[in-house]
This record gives sequence, structure tokens and C-alpha cells, in this order.
Amino acid sequence: MDNGRILQLVTFKVGNEEFGVDILKVQEINKMMSITRIPNAPDYVEGVINLRGKIVPVVDLRKRLNFPKRDYDKNTRIIVVELDGMILGFIVDSVCEVLRIPESIVEPPPSMISGIDSDYIEGIGRLDNRLLILLELKKVFMEHEKNKIREIGES
Repeated sequence: MDNGRILQLVTFKVGNEEFGVDILKVQEINKMMSITRIPNAPDYVEGVINLRGKIVPVVDLRKRLNFPKRDYDKNTRIIVVELDGMILGFIVDSVCEVLRIPESIVEPPPSMISGIDSDYIEGIGRLDNRLLILLELKKVFMEHEKNKIREIGES
């Protein structure tokens, strides 16, 4: 698999786990802001934010990945990403850094990782003393869920 490619990732924490997503999918990172709740939205959808006049649905990644609930704090961030032509915010516990890692240190995911369905996981990056879970954003939601989120953003 080593073709010398370097992956550029934005890394963030949810619980004690460190995740990474492709930097090209990330549009911006914001501090926690006021979120307007939407009636009848799936429970992992916190609501919507107004981002410079654009209504953006916001998903709590903790809820989506079945982590225990936790209050937001000064480190909580909303990572705004583009996903299948839709702009979406993900609430994470904290953003760590932008990381450049060789693709060669990424291994395929084991079948089950700390309760997270491995379908969401692109691979595991082995760094010196830590493991980095590479999240495949496209697979965090099933098609019907994406459609529901898309509707929330358009309403």
C-alpha cells in the first residue's frame, strides 16, 4: 500500500479516542455556538446553526458514535465539513491538530473497535505512542439518514 502518499488530517477527540478526517473535507472549525433545535430530528442531530447566512445541520458525533453523553465545555468544537454536496457540522470534544502522516502507517480497521461499528472507519494510523482512527465521513450516515439531514438543512 506504500505509494509514498502523505495524508493530511484534522485530528480531534471524542471521549478518549483520537480521530482523523481528511483535511480536504473540512471547511472550517468553530467554537461552540448557539444551536437551534429542530422538532422531530433524529436524536444525534442537535439542530442547526446559522453560518454566515447559511443554515447548517449539526450532528453530535458523541451521540452518533454511541459514546456516553457529556456536557459541552470550552474545548468543544464544531467541525464543518462537506459531505456528498451537503454542508454539515460535527460536534467534537476538542480539535487536536493538523497532522501529516504517511499512508504506509495506516492499517485496515479491525472488525470491531471500542464499540464503534467499523464501517465508519477507513483505517487506523499507528503513531509513536497513540492510535488514530481515520473516520470515513461518508459512511457515518446511511443514505436515508443523509436525506433526513439534508431536509433539515433545506427547511
